[in-house]
Amino acid sequence: MGLLDKLKQLLGDGPQGDGIDIYAPVSGELVDIESVPDVVFAEKIVGDGIAIKPSSHLVVAPVNGTIGKIFETNHAFSIESEDGVELFVHIGIDTVELKGEGFLRVASEGQQVSKGDPILECDLKFLEGRARSTLTPVVVSNMDDFKHIRKKTGKVKAGEDIILTLYR
Repeated sequence: MGLLDKLKQLLGDGPQGDGIDIYAPVSGELVDIESVPDVVFAEKIVGDGIAIKPSSHLVVAPVNGTIGKIFETNHAFSIESEDGVELFVHIGIDTVELKGEGFLRVASEGQQVSKGDPILECDLKFLEGRARSTLTPVVVSNMDDFKHIRKKTGKVKAGEDIILTLYR
């Protein structure tokens, strides 16, 4: 891989200019979606995105928008941004099997939220001991509406740091 390829990988080689920023729903370390130990996410069956190895218990809105569905077990939710981005946030892998244990719903379906508003809380220590993985995929489920996705790397703080930028 040459220098130009490395720069393209780092900066992205898609459109420049105004993009739609998606912020971290949880604090932690960014991980490639392909590394998630679940084929549905790793093979981008539900959409492209990124995962976060969480370091905090609070899960917040990654965009200004409307909460769609919060799963009955409180382990995942969908949200549609004001810009029409449909996101799916799934806390951990195989966490549905915990039947809601270790999760607390803070927001409600249909609620208008601003970036950084609390949506869920999770007992991270409990999940680390019971879930297959705590990796938290953040997936763009309407990826067909976008031409390019730029993914960030490194550590992120919930509601403050950009994890993805989408271009139409």
